[in-house]
Amino acid sequence: MKASKYLNILGIRGFPAAHGGFETFAANFSPFMRDNGWKVTVYCQEDEGISRPKSWTDEYEGIRRIHFETRTRGALATMEFDLRCVINVLRQPGVDLVLGYNTAIFNIIQVVFGRRVLINMDGIEWKREKWGRIAKLWFWINEWFGSRFLSAVIADHPEIAAHLATRGCKKAVVIPYGSDSITSASIEHLSSYGLAAYDYFISIARIEPENSILEIVQAFVRANTGRKLIVLGKLEDPQNAYHAQVRKAADDNVIFPSAIYDRAIVSALRYYCIAYMHGHQVGGTNPSLVEALGAGNPVIAHSNRFNHWTAGKDQMYFSSVEECVELIRKASMHADSNKRERAYSASVHRERFTFDVIHNAYLSVIEQQLENILEDKTTK
Repeated sequence: MKASKYLNILGIRGFPAAHGGFETFAANFSPFMRDNGWKVTVYCQEDEGISRPKSWTDEYEGIRRIHFETRTRGALATMEFDLRCVINVLRQPGVDLVLGYNTAIFNIIQVVFGRRVLINMDGIEWKREKWGRIAKLWFWINEWFGSRFLSAVIADHPEIAAHLATRGCKKAVVIPYGSDSITSASIEHLSSYGLAAYDYFISIARIEPENSILEIVQAFVRANTGRKLIVLGKLEDPQNAYHAQVRKAADDNVIFPSAIYDRAIVSALRYYCIAYMHGHQVGGTNPSLVEALGAGNPVIAHSNRFNHWTAGKDQMYFSSVEECVELIRKASMHADSNKRERAYSASVHRERFTFDVIHNAYLSVIEQQLENILEDKTTK
C-alpha cells in the first residue's frame, strides 16, 4: 500500500502559500501528508499572458510541484490553468484533492478516466454580490457538477452540507478549516502601523459588500472610541465604487495597509488587537475567523448561521451598524480586562479547529479513497 500513497492537490495558486485560505491549508496539509508517508504533488499557477507558456516540475521541502504558465489572464487564466492541471493529473498515480469547485466541470474528466476525486466545495460562490449573471451561472453549474459526480465531497460547514443536500449531494463530509494557535508574537511589528498593544481593532478580509467592510468602518467611526481600526485587504482600485465608499466612510483612525502576507506580522496584528471584526455574511467556515480564534481574539461578527457555528455562542454579534457601534464601544471599554473572552475563543479553537484535528479528518477520507482505488484494481 505504501507504494500507492500518492496525493495530487489541485485548485490553488501555489505552494508555499501567498494568497488565501486554500493555499494556507495546502501549505500545512502537504507536509503533514509527506510526514505520514505520502508522495504529494501540488499544482502551481505561474505568470499569465505568456505567448509561449512553459511548464516545469521541481521539489520544495519534499513536496513535488508542477508549474504552469498561461496564455490568458484573469479568470480565463484560472480556467486555462485548471484544465491543464486536470489533463496532466490523468498521468499521475494516486488520489486527487480539488480545493474549490470553480471549474468542477473539468474534474468530471478525471472521473471518466476512473480516478478518485475529492473536492472541497468551499462557500456558495454564486450567491456573492460581486459576480455578474454570467459568472453566477458558471459557478451554479460547477457547484451542481461538483456536488453530484465526484468521488467524495467535503463541506467546510454544516450549513454548506445542508445546502449541498438541496443540490442532490447526500454524502458531504463536514471538515472545517484549521489554523495554528498563536500564543505569543513580537510586539515590535505594531510600530510600523502606528499601533499600540490592545489599542486597536482589526479586520482581515476581501473588501467586498458581503463582507460588511463598509458597515464595520461606519460603525467604528460612529463609535468614536479614540482607538484605531486596521483593515487588511486590497483597497487599490480607484474605479471600484464600493472601495470608494469604504475610503470615504473612514477617518484618520482607520488604517488601510492593503493585504499583508508576512505571517509574523499578521500574527502580531491579530494577537495584540482588542477584538477581531468579522463581517462575512455568506460562505462556510471562514479561515480568517478560525485564525482569530486561534489567536484568542474576542470576536465581533455579523450575526448569521455561518459565524455563530464557527465562533461560538459567547461572542459578540451584530445585525446592523447601530448594533456594531455598541459592541465596539463595549469591547473598547474592557480592552484590558477581556481575559474571559480571550480564553473562550482559544478554547473553541482548541476543541474544533487545530490542524491536528482537521488534517486527520482529511487523512481519513483520503485513505478511504485509496482503499477504493485498490479495490477497483483487484476487481478488474
